[in-house]
Amino acid sequence: MTSDDEIPLEGPYDVTPILHSRYFILPVSAAALGTLIGAVRGSRRASLRFLAENAHRPPTTVQGWYFYNKTKNYRRMAAGLQEGGLNAVKLGLIALVWVGIEDGVERLGQPWAEARELGAGVGTASVSSLVYRLSWRSSRQATYLGGVVGGGMGLLRWARTYLEAVQGVDVSDRG
Repeated sequence: MTSDDEIPLEGPYDVTPILHSRYFILPVSAAALGTLIGAVRGSRRASLRFLAENAHRPPTTVQGWYFYNKTKNYRRMAAGLQEGGLNAVKLGLIALVWVGIEDGVERLGQPWAEARELGAGVGTASVSSLVYRLSWRSSRQATYLGGVVGGGMGLLRWARTYLEAVQGVDVSDRG
C-alpha cells in the first residue's frame, strides 16, 4: 500500500491530475488550423507569383501548357507545405503561451484565478508584441485586443458556471 503522496509503481503514471486536456488540445488545434490557413495562403501566393514571373512567355504548344501547369502545381504544393508548416508552428506556440500564462495565473490563487483568461489574453499579446518588435502604438492595440479576447473568454466561462448553477446541469460532460 502507498500513501497519497507516493506514486504507485504497478501501472503507468497518469499525468491528468497535473496537466489538463486543454494543454494538449488547444496548441494542437491551433497548429492544425495554422497548417490549413498557411497551406491555402502559401499555395495561392505561389500561384500568383508563378503567373507573374511567366506572364511574358506563355507556352505555345500543348506540351508547353502541360509542363507550365505541372511546374505551377508543384510550386504551389511546395509553397503551401512550407507556409503551412510555418503557420502551424507560429499558432501552436502562441496557443502554448496562452495556455501557459492561463495556468500560471490560475496557480497564483483565488483572487487571480477568476481573471485567468484576461491575464492570458493580455500576456499573450504582450509576448507577441515583444517577439515581433511592434511599435508602442501597435503594442497597445494588441494588448487591448488581447484583453478583449481574454475578457470574452472569461465571460463565457462565467456564463457556463452560471448556467450550471441555475439549471443544475454539468455542461462539461457534453464534450
